[in-house]
Amino acid sequence: MLARIRIALWALVGVAALAGIWLAMQKPRPAPPSADNQMPVQSIGGPFILTGSDGKPFDSRSLEGKPYAIFFGFTHCPDVCPTTLSRLVKLRRQLGKGDDALRILFVTVDPDRDGPAEVGAYSALFATPIIGLTGTPASIDKVKKQFGIFSEKVGQGENYSINHTATVFLIDSKGGFVSTISPEEKDDVASEKIKRVVA
Repeated sequence: MLARIRIALWALVGVAALAGIWLAMQKPRPAPPSADNQMPVQSIGGPFILTGSDGKPFDSRSLEGKPYAIFFGFTHCPDVCPTTLSRLVKLRRQLGKGDDALRILFVTVDPDRDGPAEVGAYSALFATPIIGLTGTPASIDKVKKQFGIFSEKVGQGENYSINHTATVFLIDSKGGFVSTISPEEKDDVASEKIKRVVA
């Protein structure tokens, strides 16, 4: 009986050792990129052309002279996206300078489901001007790369979700990147950042 227990224990040790070797040989999965630790500040952002909710090309250069906040998400997002956009609307309202003081851009990371009509209808839910943008998968990928945005589909079929960077990027009136707002930051900190961009 004792001999059988010893054999079983040695078998377990062998399995554990093999598992450890296998894990050691696996390549670590890269962390999702973020504006804070993956991209040099001077390389974040830049001009881009996507598709507006009216189906026409939207050139970011049309915003010259107007600071804006840009957020990447998707219309089927259950929590982070509506929460973030609602927060931006609230912070803009608190400025007391009107909707033109800070444009809010929403760029979908789900072009397969979010066409012009979908981003337009979604943006309208917030009852205040939000510029909804979509495009081809290639054009979306290009803009994601400019801002260091990570996104990936999760799940199968039509009801998949998307994990994505939840950072808001603040761009000044000259089109230059100024700062970010993270979901963890308190509203007073985020508000001060927005004031610097709008000033």
